[in-house]
Amino acid sequence: MNRMHVFFYDKSIAYTGHQLSSLWAYRNFGLQGDSLVCFRGPCSVLPTEMVDVEDVLDGSSIYGPDMLHFIVEHFGESLEAGVLRQRLLMAIIKDLLECPDLKRDGDDLYIGDGKLSISIATSSPVSVMIHAALNIVSEGTPVKAAGLYDLGYSDGRVAELGIKAGHLYAGEMHSVKMACCKVRGVK
Repeated sequence: MNRMHVFFYDKSIAYTGHQLSSLWAYRNFGLQGDSLVCFRGPCSVLPTEMVDVEDVLDGSSIYGPDMLHFIVEHFGESLEAGVLRQRLLMAIIKDLLECPDLKRDGDDLYIGDGKLSISIATSSPVSVMIHAALNIVSEGTPVKAAGLYDLGYSDGRVAELGIKAGHLYAGEMHSVKMACCKVRGVK
């Protein structure tokens, strides 16, 4: 059974929403199949690229000067499965951060009233895709934010967090597949 690809790209990529398109990891990094790509860079998503219609209707803006991004793609899954996987990814990240003040509300992470993350799941004609990102700095965002630097993270620890979260998520996905392959059907 093929394992999910996990790839940390060590150069900056400006996230614009264009990356949330089917086969992005394959087209850019040669990762064919289910994948998680992690990278660091700024984030600025125009309303025309937002997939969360609620954000568009609210006139929300999505911007962060420095973020740790995760782009996940799963083939042959429903949007509901994608949303559940998105929430699992956020729960894994929350566990890794080991911060007593950190709270998860659905697919968002907060430290106090500061928003640490952004996240969305959507479907393409061939897959479901997830974009999740963590603020590294808390300044310069359109909402009250919290960042990894506020938690004492160094640049090296930010990269380690991305790599570890990616591998833990892929391990969970493999474990789910194996759990499905060990049970018999019932009548």
